[in-house]
Amino acid sequence: MKAVVCSQPGRLEITDRPRPAAPPEGWVRLAVSRVGICGTDYHIFEGKHPFLEYPRVMGHEISAIVVDAGSGSRLAPGALVVVNPYISCGSCIACRRGKPNCCTAIRVLGVHTDGAFCEEILMPEQNLYPANGLSPEAAATVEFLAIGAHAVRRSAVAPGARSLVIGAGPIGLGTAVFSRIAGHDVTLLDTSAERLAFAVGKLGFSGGLLADEGLGEAIARATDGDGFDVVFDATGNAASMERSFAYVAHGGTLVFVSVVKNDIRFSDPEFHKREMTLVASRNATREDFDHVIASIGNGLVPVDKLVTHRTTLDQAVHDLPRWAHDKAGLVKAVITVSAA
Repeated sequence: MKAVVCSQPGRLEITDRPRPAAPPEGWVRLAVSRVGICGTDYHIFEGKHPFLEYPRVMGHEISAIVVDAGSGSRLAPGALVVVNPYISCGSCIACRRGKPNCCTAIRVLGVHTDGAFCEEILMPEQNLYPANGLSPEAAATVEFLAIGAHAVRRSAVAPGARSLVIGAGPIGLGTAVFSRIAGHDVTLLDTSAERLAFAVGKLGFSGGLLADEGLGEAIARATDGDGFDVVFDATGNAASMERSFAYVAHGGTLVFVSVVKNDIRFSDPEFHKREMTLVASRNATREDFDHVIASIGNGLVPVDKLVTHRTTLDQAVHDLPRWAHDKAGLVKAVITVSAA
């Protein structure tokens, strides 16, 4: 089968690999239909991922068709499924507590093990969810949107709250969409006027703040001097994450949607006087995937506007390197692997 391999930083190759063998019990052989290109994939290509071994087949935002599910499976051949790419051990403390998204031995498709920039993959059946009428392209957006949906659920903030989402990239926009679905009054903050204009003009958000010298005054005006009830930082930038503490209202919540290698430092007196809640959000669970699938099906998620770029498996070796350096107008790119 055809596969796109990142053989070393800065180098993508189309190779021929054996198709997966018959699946072991509890696993399913899948024909990849669509696969989204994630920020992680760009980092792998650029050699910026700290814990990755090359060569690697990238790709973890996946819709696929069931080819061989084995006897006793609930999945019929030909069914379109959404793939949860987080393979958990099932026995560690996190898994026992129903949090496989932060399994102590987690393996993420396309990072710790080869992913879906190829024609076929094997996955545990428990990681496959019926697409419930979604198109193959919409189904391939579910994973990245589930990251934001999980962050919003982790915040446990009630409808009517003032919400600030920092970072208007794909994860930030997904977080903003699900914050809006949760009934929050959403404002976005970014360094890019272009991204903010996209969020307001294309996705219908009412407000956007530009990260400039007047930001403090702009936040005060937007919140009547109170700060935001909940702040989601989706930048993957340590300096932004440190600054975000100052935007939270007294009694409010700060959610770190992204992760960085750096240490994060903050003022303990400022943290305590606000009696803030600081929340980490990692990956997503079945509950979040189901919420996203239902929300897309109900017309609450503008996936047609979020997918801005498209390519094929053959052309990905040329397009992905170009998009890694030129992200003008880029929100989410999707690779068509098969027409199904």
